[in-house]
Amino acid sequence: MIIFEKAGTERVGEFIKLRIELLCGIYDKPETEFEGEFTRLSEEFFRHGNQTTVLAFNGERAVGCATICYFTVMPTYDHPPGKRAHIMNVYTNADYRRRGIARKMVTMLLDEAREHGVSYISLDATENGRPLYTSLGFAANEENMGLNL
Repeated sequence: MIIFEKAGTERVGEFIKLRIELLCGIYDKPETEFEGEFTRLSEEFFRHGNQTTVLAFNGERAVGCATICYFTVMPTYDHPPGKRAHIMNVYTNADYRRRGIARKMVTMLLDEAREHGVSYISLDATENGRPLYTSLGFAANEENMGLNL
């Protein structure tokens, strides 16, 4: 049976392990690419950032994660509260996919975001993730542009 929990700081190790597993798969890089400063900064944000992470466990084994990061911008016409969020790190270990684990984790985060008065949530989706997000009401848009500095 899969158990879901909002992860406290004592779960940073499980989260980092899953996050690196996710990133290795996305970028086709070895774990060593994410050691050192990247891991240190990820742990620091997990401990002190304005975020919530949900972990999925099968017994003692962490098999999935999802994170929502909260931030505030100046109010806009379409989103007067200025409360926004970004979902990231949605990942389920390959042995546990197609069981609704990612859906449950994201739904937990969406419920929390509503409780926090968030009016807009963004995310970056892989091709495999798009059907899930579409089924939850996310839509591709042309609202945003980005610049890597």
